[in-house]
Amino acid sequence: MDGDDRQCGARERLQNAPLGSKKLVVEEMKSIRIVRVLVAAFFLTVLPVYAQSDKAAGPPVPDRSYTLLREDENWTFLRDRALRQDFWDPIKYIPLRNPADDWYLTIGGEAREVWEQIGNDNWGQQPYMNGYLNERYMLSLDAHYGKHVRSFVELKSGLNSYRIGGPRPIDEKKLDFQAGFLELGTSKGANSIALRVGRQELEYGSGRLIDVREGPNVRLSFDGFMVKSKMDSWQIDGFAVRPDLDNPGFFDNAPNHAVGFWGVYATRALPRKISLEAYYLGLDRRQATFERGTARELRHTLGARISRPVATESSGLDFDYEGLWQFGTFGSGNIRAWTVASETGYRFPRVRLKPRFSVKADISSGDNPSSKTLGTFNPLFPKGNYFGVLATTGPGPINFIDVHPHVETTFPHNVTASVDWIFQWRENVRDGVYSVPGFLIRPAGNSQARFVGHRPGTELRWQVDRHLWFQADYGIFYAGRFLKETQPGRNLNYWALWAGYKF
Repeated sequence: MDGDDRQCGARERLQNAPLGSKKLVVEEMKSIRIVRVLVAAFFLTVLPVYAQSDKAAGPPVPDRSYTLLREDENWTFLRDRALRQDFWDPIKYIPLRNPADDWYLTIGGEAREVWEQIGNDNWGQQPYMNGYLNERYMLSLDAHYGKHVRSFVELKSGLNSYRIGGPRPIDEKKLDFQAGFLELGTSKGANSIALRVGRQELEYGSGRLIDVREGPNVRLSFDGFMVKSKMDSWQIDGFAVRPDLDNPGFFDNAPNHAVGFWGVYATRALPRKISLEAYYLGLDRRQATFERGTARELRHTLGARISRPVATESSGLDFDYEGLWQFGTFGSGNIRAWTVASETGYRFPRVRLKPRFSVKADISSGDNPSSKTLGTFNPLFPKGNYFGVLATTGPGPINFIDVHPHVETTFPHNVTASVDWIFQWRENVRDGVYSVPGFLIRPAGNSQARFVGHRPGTELRWQVDRHLWFQADYGIFYAGRFLKETQPGRNLNYWALWAGYKF
């Protein structure tokens, strides 16, 4: 029975009702009118508001950002020629087979020039000012052959000039494949799986353990296979690879058969923009060198990370906390190592200069060579700029304790500036100091001092547009008691000028 029928029934009851009950019937008729008015108001006001909201929201804004791994970019929105607005848009979506719009090619690339200057590298072991030019050029071709087959190829060229002592492996690679894999998979969606075979890059979490090594001139890549899967809210990757040995010539890279690397890495999103990651990683090195000596290393890593991104709209807290445990064997002995890393920040995006204040506090285990168990933490394949400025120099994330305050601001015209200060100690005084890649650069000697040193640094970056950027870095590492007792203990200084272009 609709409203009109109910109102007609109420009128009949009003005519036939006794005088005492007529008031109740009148109230019922008033209620029916009120309901009808409210329903009419809903359709005349609320629904148009929703319609206006949908119209105002419009279609989602296409993502035109360049990712660290160029294979992760998606330019399929450029099938709509009306959305093409950039000079490079025509090569971001090139149809390969008409009328199938899922057969296409994407071309991308970058050029980067860096002048670096280091004084007293390794705190005076190279007691001179070493200045040199690094050039990087990369070109990628991402081809999709329908929904289930894809190939991705990326060429790299890293050139080094003027460096005293010649280029290091991270400085020069005349020309080779950075990536070259074939991917076979199901359709994209909440539940999907894909197999990748060939040369590829790995980058997970904050880059503390697995990264492409973006800071140095030559990026890191691996040869092997990977299975990428999505199961409901989880993204789970499994891989078995070998790191590439970067030889300086033309197309002469080869997998390092003395090192095997495998693992499973799972990620999922939680409420309030929080991300959870859990992983197992395995490493087999035929020859690994630590303070206690050289032997075969078989190391297993179990860890987890929880993080929240930096606030972009309203003031908010961000964080990045990670902890892991390592076990295995080193020669005839065992491995027991660990690390806990943290970063906590707060940003004010609505305040002038949009300042962000943060502090890092980390600790990783060192070794006691008199024990049968190796206690030195291994960061596996960490990012080159693990501690920011001084990307390829200074101490790395092994056998250390650090406190690292940091302030960054945003100026008009996409200019950002940051200032930080890092203080570092040894976790175990019987273990030495290692570089970021994990090489022992200063044995423990007879020093019982923990304090390694401190480094103030600053970075200024100008993102001219989506393609072009400039950057300047400067830092001084002041040698602490440990470095002065083990000699040489000079202060290390570093500055660099960067320029880059991506398309």
